[in-house]
Amino acid sequence: MKVKKILVSQPKPSSEKSPYYNLESDYGVSVDFRPFIKVEGLSGKEFRQQKIALGDYTAVIFTALTAIDHYFRLAKELRFEVPETMKYFCISEVVARYLQTYIVYRKRKIFFSENGKADGLIPLIEKHKTEKYLYPVADVHDSKLNLEAHNLTNTKAVMYRTVSNPFPKDVPFDYDIVALFTPSGVKSLLESFPDFDQEKNGVLLACMGTKTIEEVKNSGLRLDITTSPECPSMAAAIAKYLEEQKKAKK
Repeated sequence: MKVKKILVSQPKPSSEKSPYYNLESDYGVSVDFRPFIKVEGLSGKEFRQQKIALGDYTAVIFTALTAIDHYFRLAKELRFEVPETMKYFCISEVVARYLQTYIVYRKRKIFFSENGKADGLIPLIEKHKTEKYLYPVADVHDSKLNLEAHNLTNTKAVMYRTVSNPFPKDVPFDYDIVALFTPSGVKSLLESFPDFDQEKNGVLLACMGTKTIEEVKNSGLRLDITTSPECPSMAAAIAKYLEEQKKAKK
């Protein structure tokens, strides 16, 4: 099949150097960006139901920028003044630097993983075992930061959730490839189109991540394109497919 339009279920890239734009120039396709999911913060009332008091903790673990936003949002809503003595442990320097949005960075105790991965963060936490750790997460999360395996006490606090972002009814859904990144995205697609017929509409599904692929298969859908060690990103995986199609026509 000739691919003309691709839907990437993520926000539009802020940089013009995004590899998705290369698909347009290299293969003459049109790429649209429209998230199938969105993040929604828990209210203070909902958060209190977890019976977690922010003031009981001396350190916070952040593995996402979103977690930082909702931690400080809830702190403000609950009238909790985050003390200057609070310690912050971040999954990467990018996440750590984002703290500047809410605090004076140079005056706080901030630690981050040098390699941007969990195995780089855990040793830092182990050096501060006496701290009481709060770990802000989403309602559905798949954290690789297994602190319990290292006998590190922490409390996971759900501060935000992922909800469906329905596809607008007045916008034509005429895509040849749809790129999905999360199980929630798969569910949102089917919620927007309960009668979605992949075969009838000739839609190819490009997915990445074990759980996303699992959700696609459990939903009775067909996986057509996915990432690999050779093509670790979604854009690269789609480019490989388009290149193979291009060669097949010669």
